[in-house]
Amino acid sequence: MHLTDEQRRRRLVVQHRVGLGEHGGAPRVEDVVDDLLVLHATDPASVYLSVLARAPGLTRDDVRAAMYERRDVVRVLAMRRTLFVAGRADVPMIHAGASRGVARVLRTRLLKELAKIPTDPPVPDPQAWLAEVEQDVDAVLAAAARDGGTLSGAEISAAVPALRTALLPTTDKAWDVRRTVTSQTLALLSAEGRIVRTEPRGSWTSRHHAWAPITSWFPDGIPEVPEPEARVGLARRWLEVFGPATPDDLQWWTGWNKTHTRAALGALDLVEVTLEEGPGVMLPGTEVPDPVSPGVALLPALDPTPMGWKHRTWYLGVHRERLFDRMGNIGPTIWWDGRVVGGWAVRPGGEVVHRLLEDLGTDVRDAVEAEAGRLEGLLDGATFTPSFPTPLDKELRA
Repeated sequence: MHLTDEQRRRRLVVQHRVGLGEHGGAPRVEDVVDDLLVLHATDPASVYLSVLARAPGLTRDDVRAAMYERRDVVRVLAMRRTLFVAGRADVPMIHAGASRGVARVLRTRLLKELAKIPTDPPVPDPQAWLAEVEQDVDAVLAAAARDGGTLSGAEISAAVPALRTALLPTTDKAWDVRRTVTSQTLALLSAEGRIVRTEPRGSWTSRHHAWAPITSWFPDGIPEVPEPEARVGLARRWLEVFGPATPDDLQWWTGWNKTHTRAALGALDLVEVTLEEGPGVMLPGTEVPDPVSPGVALLPALDPTPMGWKHRTWYLGVHRERLFDRMGNIGPTIWWDGRVVGGWAVRPGGEVVHRLLEDLGTDVRDAVEAEAGRLEGLLDGATFTPSFPTPLDKELRA
């Protein structure tokens, strides 16, 4: 079966709610997350804006309530060592299928650095040091949680002084500086499913998250799933959201090696398809929707849709150079009819500015203006800068 780029874009619009507006119904925050599998959460603002772009009836308060009051969606460190927000039902699968592998890498790296790099104070036994720190962090967070509280990284390190252990420079390179292991250790414990990032201190755009024990979200801990079974489940869920696609796309998105990717796909009943970029696969019963009325969407930096595939020409066209940084991170994008047609940014003061990279006519320009105005109203003066600024983002904010 051959599928054209246009057919894939039609499916993208419907599955990812890109430009559907009110025609996509009135979803809850959890519905949007489920449709997309995960939201990228490296930039806290992206979590909110990814939802609000797809559900015009929702507000920032709705997103906050889903994350921190109902706790129906959870922050996890998972695929490609990236921070995501996932639905509760998918967390066990994501944890076993991706986070555990990330945790093993982080643990090995931290222990190696403690053993090989000079530290202040000295750490003669890294294994014993880490075991004691883990127990102390667990105890401190559990005590705070009993009173309904959370702790920032600084508060945790004040209570567990060993976290302020510093790795010392060994060269005169500008990047080789003294650094404590606090963030590194907390990231490891989160990937292992022991602790979880909670509401940040400060505004909704803040990157300074507080921490809680995982039992605050999952009273009995994250349910256990065998890793091979979890990888099969994650491949299936990814294909539900991002298929049809290539095996390379799945391997890139998950961060797996070829062996794990092939094994996960080999355990599924798949339909082989031919895409304009080469051989691909999809789940049986995958439908290509009928054409829908084109609509505009302003998606934030690192939105899960443009970051869902390794091969992106079918929806990105010739705009990669302007909209991605050198490491492959995408900035804020404007979408029309299932493809990227421009970019936008927020200037100091909260003004939303944008630029179309194609001449699509007056009606599209007016629709983009209207959506930019809606977004500016939702921001209500808030400003933020993407973690990975792109060439067009820098131009627009200048």
